Amino acid sequence: MSDALARSRLSKSELAVRVQLGRTTVSEAFNLNAPVPSADTVSALVRVLKLPVDELLELRRRAAEEVSSSPGSDLAPGRLIGMWEPHDLEVHPAGSSPDGRGSRVPERQVLSAYVQREHDRLLADAVHDCAEGRSRMLVLVGSSSTGKTRSCWEAVQPLAERDWRLWHPFDPTRAEAALEDLHRVQPRTVVWLNEAQHYLGDPKVGERIAAAIHTLLTQTERGPVLVLGTLWPEFAGQYTSLPAPGAADPHSRVRELLTRRTVAVPEAFDPPALAAAAALATDGDQLLADALTRTRTTGRLTQDLAGAPELLDRYEHATPAARAVLEAAMDARRLGVGLHLPQAFLTAAAFDYLTDADYDRLANDWAEAAFAELARPVHGKQAPLHRVNPRPRRRPPGPSRSTTGPLPPGAIFRLADYLEQHGWQTRRWLCPPASFWHAAHTHFTSLNDLERVVEAAEERHRLEWAHHLRLRAADAGSTLAQVRLGMLWEAAEDTEAAETLYRQAADAGDTDGLVRLAMMREAAGEREAAEALARQAANAGNTDALHSLAIARERAGQPEIAEALARHAADVGKTDVLRHLAEFRRRSGGREGSEALIRQQPPDTGVLFDQIRAAAVPPELAKILRTIDIRAGFLDSGDPDDLVVLADLQQQIGDREGAEALYRQAADAGSGAALPRLAVIRGQGGDLEGAATLARQAAKTGSTSALMDVAGMRQKAGDREDAEALYRQAADAGSRIALIRAAGMWEDVGNAASADALLQQCTNAGETSALLHPAWISWAEERQLVPAQRWPYGLDPDGRPSAPWDPLDTMTMPKRPS
Repeated sequence: MSDALARSRLSKSELAVRVQLGRTTVSEAFNLNAPVPSADTVSALVRVLKLPVDELLELRRRAAEEVSSSPGSDLAPGRLIGMWEPHDLEVHPAGSSPDGRGSRVPERQVLSAYVQREHDRLLADAVHDCAEGRSRMLVLVGSSSTGKTRSCWEAVQPLAERDWRLWHPFDPTRAEAALEDLHRVQPRTVVWLNEAQHYLGDPKVGERIAAAIHTLLTQTERGPVLVLGTLWPEFAGQYTSLPAPGAADPHSRVRELLTRRTVAVPEAFDPPALAAAAALATDGDQLLADALTRTRTTGRLTQDLAGAPELLDRYEHATPAARAVLEAAMDARRLGVGLHLPQAFLTAAAFDYLTDADYDRLANDWAEAAFAELARPVHGKQAPLHRVNPRPRRRPPGPSRSTTGPLPPGAIFRLADYLEQHGWQTRRWLCPPASFWHAAHTHFTSLNDLERVVEAAEERHRLEWAHHLRLRAADAGSTLAQVRLGMLWEAAEDTEAAETLYRQAADAGDTDGLVRLAMMREAAGEREAAEALARQAANAGNTDALHSLAIARERAGQPEIAEALARHAADVGKTDVLRHLAEFRRRSGGREGSEALIRQQPPDTGVLFDQIRAAAVPPELAKILRTIDIRAGFLDSGDPDDLVVLADLQQQIGDREGAEALYRQAADAGSGAALPRLAVIRGQGGDLEGAATLARQAAKTGSTSALMDVAGMRQKAGDREDAEALYRQAADAGSRIALIRAAGMWEDVGNAASADALLQQCTNAGETSALLHPAWISWAEERQLVPAQRWPYGLDPDGRPSAPWDPLDTMTMPKRPS
């Protein structure tokens, strides 16, 4: 183009005016060391310079591909959108077709024509904003196989024409890849978070990933970027629901990130969408034509294209051995095990899923036959359980940062998404049998997988299996397991063994190890050493020890030291220690010091309710609301959940009418926390039927608190049958305390059999951990509902109480580092 520019006798400034582009854009298009210009820029320039458009665009495309695949491009994660295959991004194929080169060539996965729906318009708006230079994020929320991922793929195609990159964090795990490389994302990149629960819901780093994405979106110099994700409704509800006052808030950053960034994807096509699909079928799309013969009345077109009905049929009519393998896979996934399941694990786990009669009929080659049966795709689409080939992990030399462990030997399989979700819905109240736990202990090599099954066994009160799995995890390098085993040694008063394990964990970067070491030093009277370790842990992000030591110093009459420790926590971004110290002082009668501490904290409306509650008892809240100018901030923040917090305050000072108006305003603005509170206000006013209706609506958005409250009102009125029905509805909608509340209701009236059945059901589902919350522990202990009270040695996988056993009998003294 430089020769053509010389022939035109135009300067670059004059050329910029002719093509209506910026002077810098034109100059960089002629600079060999600058990024490859966009297709739009090349088209505009070559038309003015009278060069062949198609030829120059083809040269530009080749140059862009070379840059994207060059070693230097590794500095920016991802590659050009046009270089991706949709199926590599987990878009479900709608079918397959031969490529015409002979029977030995694998069939090509194909997609049907695409039908636009309402959520596609919102996606298009986000893409348009990105093309205009503004960063955006959208997460599509819908059940499995409703077309979420395909919608995202279709939406980014206009950005492909502008040479945007796409990055799909995946290796070594999705969460690890995202956390490691989010800071390297460059402008004009799509961040692809399909099944975002693997990123945002990760128990270790999900909140950090949410914070990193927030930073990426809000730093204008890093944009424009487009973050696209997909979520199942149950995960979206879990992440976006506000916790009860005083309860733990494990997803606060994720909730903030998702606020006003989610889009619902409907289960079925509406009549206009079905008509559009029919028109495409008439024009020759055989995939749509075939699917419409089965879905015209239901509208579940995307599910049919993804093979969902056939997948369910294959599961329900599978041979006993194949069904056992599928159920082992379903249980592994719902208990938190990773996507890639070793064949050896599935084979060994399957045995106890079989009846005695089916087990006796197993042939010698039963496993090969079962996996072959499950590997057959349905109508050329997905298979119930398909083999995958994880890529070798190529990491820099040096200590490994991965928690995935080495790849297990043998074949690896992945369960179809639709069957995974079906397992979540239908097997929730079932505890896996003994063969599952034994297979996990024998065959899992990933630290993540081992830690998840330890947690799952403990939640289900399968304590003996949890202990043996924890030993296995500790041997594999799990710092979480090392700390827990250290606590066992510490309880047995073997401080040397405990300190050895804590130090191993701390040396590997685990801040809980530092916290435990700090508390051991405190118990030994070594206060300076304890404070030094606590500060070290806080600098790494864990302020638990600082919190404990600050309260201890306050109790010991050393308020200056207590404040210094609390301020250190605040300096590293953890203001909760200051709040809790203020609460402690308030309860101790030091109101003035409490308020002084609150005024040292940054004005964050997200924690303001806790701050105000810590500063004063309810009769003084109205005064606090007048003296701290917050109403305008809440009303103008643009966040409907801020209205909910303000309404909570209004209700606490007795302004029920004002609270209800604010809740309605928040609900109309999209707050999922407002409907439950509206339901409670209705119930308190005596309208229990209206309250139940609102509570059920709230449950559909993922919030079960109102169903619980209305059930409690029914219970108080003596209508226990209706109360249990509401408790069960809350449990079905995801409440982890609902059936325990129902068990307590029956225990209170002497119906021990009903109480036992409900508690056993909750324990099998791993849903008794809510009892450990301070709000419930005393209530549960009074009624003997804590599993440790009823079954002190735990339960066997089949639900029978375990025989007495001692964990120390299976533990050996840890080796001190040389």
